[in-house]
Amino acid sequence: MTEDKSVKENHEAEPREETELTVPAEEPEVKVKPEEQSLTEAEEVRKENGGDGEIQRAAAEKQPEAEKQPEAEKYPEAEEYPEGGWGWVVMLASMWCNGSVFGIQNAFGILFVSLLKEFGSETDEDLRFRTAWVGSLSMGMIFFCSPIVSVFTDVFGCRITAVGGAAVGLVGLFASSFVRSLGTLYFTYGVVFACGCSFAYQPSLVILGHYFKKRLGLVNGVVTAGSSVFTVSLPPLLSSLLLRLGLHNTLRVLCVLMFVLMLAGFTYKPRLPQRAESKKASLKRICNIQIWRSLSYRIWAFGIPAALYGYFVPYVHLMKHVEERFGLEANKEVLLMCLGITSGVGRLIFGRVADYVPGVYKVFLQVASFLVIGVMSMLIPVCDVFGGLIAVCLMMGLFDGCFICIMAPIAFELVGSENVSQAIGFLLGMMSVPMTVGPPIAGFLRDRLGSYDVAFYLAGIPPLIGGAVLCLIPWVEQRKRRKERKNKIEDSMAQSMIAHNDTEKNNKFESVI
Repeated sequence: MTEDKSVKENHEAEPREETELTVPAEEPEVKVKPEEQSLTEAEEVRKENGGDGEIQRAAAEKQPEAEKQPEAEKYPEAEEYPEGGWGWVVMLASMWCNGSVFGIQNAFGILFVSLLKEFGSETDEDLRFRTAWVGSLSMGMIFFCSPIVSVFTDVFGCRITAVGGAAVGLVGLFASSFVRSLGTLYFTYGVVFACGCSFAYQPSLVILGHYFKKRLGLVNGVVTAGSSVFTVSLPPLLSSLLLRLGLHNTLRVLCVLMFVLMLAGFTYKPRLPQRAESKKASLKRICNIQIWRSLSYRIWAFGIPAALYGYFVPYVHLMKHVEERFGLEANKEVLLMCLGITSGVGRLIFGRVADYVPGVYKVFLQVASFLVIGVMSMLIPVCDVFGGLIAVCLMMGLFDGCFICIMAPIAFELVGSENVSQAIGFLLGMMSVPMTVGPPIAGFLRDRLGSYDVAFYLAGIPPLIGGAVLCLIPWVEQRKRRKERKNKIEDSMAQSMIAHNDTEKNNKFESVI
């Protein structure tokens, strides 16, 4: 009786025309109000379609006003890039940074010969092994710090990071000029100086995106060519300084480059304001694991380091090999100049060629680079004529430029523009291991075997292996696209079936009404 009474009260509270629409009492489910039944049907449809438009609109209304504003209204200056003006000054400063950092690193072969004379003798069996650690540790630390530098650049900005890094590098290089043992030089030159260079180098690439968009490719080419310019000019300068001033005073002269680099960092005036982000977005900016879900990126990130175990060996040991093979009077600096010149030419040529290679097929350019670099490394001991070494260095430099200039385009193809920064940062960090280990191993082989022949033969094997591994990337991407097309077709069919079922439900509901 109580239940009948409550039902009666409900009917009395409703308008009469709605009460008349009630279905006979033997069907309990029709006692629901029509508007409630309509709401229930709509909710079922929305659940099947994966969301509620009202809920989404309500969530959007809860967002801060700054987040709902269009990008152009929040950051009007981000919409237009100067494409010049102060940007040219920033470009020159970045070019100086790239040149001074990697020019000194690439010319370490000249310093290596002086270090052997300064800290040891020919009777020391492990001398080359221990001395090679100075240069390889320095080069490795530059890349090893790259993921950390990315975080510092995002948090503190390009200017503070670059100036602070250059100051640390200046202190490390100046302290190295007073060192009298290899053990201490590992720390001052291999760690402090290299870490400072790493913190100064990466912001010089990031700041370019604040001033250029249409000309960004051209500007990047000019900036990266700075290392080629310094690689060509520093070897003869260092040879002259070492002859006249000695090793320690030469290191003090190189401090001038780092001081100018510190001043250049002050030109990195940021144009794009730092945007407020949620805690989740900030954590993703610090450590983005999304990129590792891509099989192609994983192959790329492990294939390139595998190819680089012998990459830095010629830059460190070629000068000493020339002295042993052709005598002290050989003009060994010419070889580093050849590497630097053709590397710059290769970056310009293959950077343009890469624009015409679609998608991930750009990887094949890197494959070709590693194959040529590997073969040329194996040919170094075979060259009994100095002109042959010049030809080998010309080819190595040309394809070295190819390998370097297309790293960023390939990263864009593999992980997209949103994840490319950390993708390159992680890759550079992984590259630090082989570039650090390779030269000391070559020096150890020279100390034990009495010549560099085996060291250069073995240095050519990793590039061949790494190039073969990279060949898998286009095949993986093709298989991924086929799977995506198949899933897209299946999703389309499923949506069609859902839409058909929704139509039937709506028709049934209208017939009930």
